[in-house]
Amino acid sequence: MHNCRRYHGRCGRVCALSLALALAVGLLAVDDGRAAQATYPESAWDTIAVPESVGWSTARLQRALEYADSIGSEAILIIQDGAVLVDWGETTRRFKVMSIRKSILSALIGVQVAIGTLDVQSTLAELGIDDVDPGLTSEEKRARVLDLMTARSGVYHPAAYETPGMVKRRPARGSHAPGAFWFYNNWDFNALGTILEGAAGMTVFEAFQAQLAGPLAMEDFRIEEDTERVRGPESEHVAYLFRLSARDLARLGLLFLREGRWGDAEILSRGWVAESTQPHVDNGMFGGYGYMWWAALNGEHYPLVRMPDGTFSARGTGEQNLVIIPAFDLVIVHLTDVDRPSGRTHVTDFGRLLQRILAARAEDAPS
Repeated sequence: MHNCRRYHGRCGRVCALSLALALAVGLLAVDDGRAAQATYPESAWDTIAVPESVGWSTARLQRALEYADSIGSEAILIIQDGAVLVDWGETTRRFKVMSIRKSILSALIGVQVAIGTLDVQSTLAELGIDDVDPGLTSEEKRARVLDLMTARSGVYHPAAYETPGMVKRRPARGSHAPGAFWFYNNWDFNALGTILEGAAGMTVFEAFQAQLAGPLAMEDFRIEEDTERVRGPESEHVAYLFRLSARDLARLGLLFLREGRWGDAEILSRGWVAESTQPHVDNGMFGGYGYMWWAALNGEHYPLVRMPDGTFSARGTGEQNLVIIPAFDLVIVHLTDVDRPSGRTHVTDFGRLLQRILAARAEDAPS
């Protein structure tokens, strides 16, 4: 295990946390009239110099980061009260974020729902969604957009960009009615990309740039370099892949932590944020599943660590994680280099890391 930390991706490994004092505090008026202080980054993030000033232990954070180094973590960003508490590793480097793409799509669908171009109660038949031979049955076409978003479509057609595990576990065609059974299904997620593009009149990537990356002033995302459409003969619905930096993902996390607001602007409706990130399906030790977001349920969310009610996350293979903990006004981003086979961290490793991070927070810290 290395004793030094990766830092910013520019200076190599150094034995330090990047922590500096938060400077700017704004006032956010929420819909019910309650006033709450809220800090947002502008062109760059404000930082916290002394973790103890906001109820954290520097020594315990350091020990958590030493564990992160031992499990192959590449970038960790912890945002407390809208400012950077921990900036560790290559937080400006754009990593392949894997299935975090699905939570991004959920946000973009929320935009279309708000402006009235998409109804989540619409069925595949009503939207004209089909697939290559053997095409969808009339029963499968009864699935609603809502069923796809909660991975309960009942459509078990082969999909682009499936893992061998997905193929092996995929139920037989016609074995479950729409809305009746949860299966983490790339067909659902890819077909939702097709549906989003039809509603928005632009590609998933163009919608992300216009509706999220631009308004949130993401610093590193480049649409030409950081996106990829993956096609296959199995299906007409493509997979849409993103590369994003930890500091850009943290902006998305903060948007959701702030219930869809960014400063004075409403980027997403508060109702959509609440509805999409609550558990609609019980997945046992992994908590619940919302609209392409994972949601804590009865304290369960990641192995080996209990999470506060209201916690939710976006996740991808290799332990690409964006974790939002409203109870603590906290966003945690964790990325690995999944382009290296040895760089893929296991979910139990991340559970242990999250346990160590939260243990660095004093019990009487402000929340």
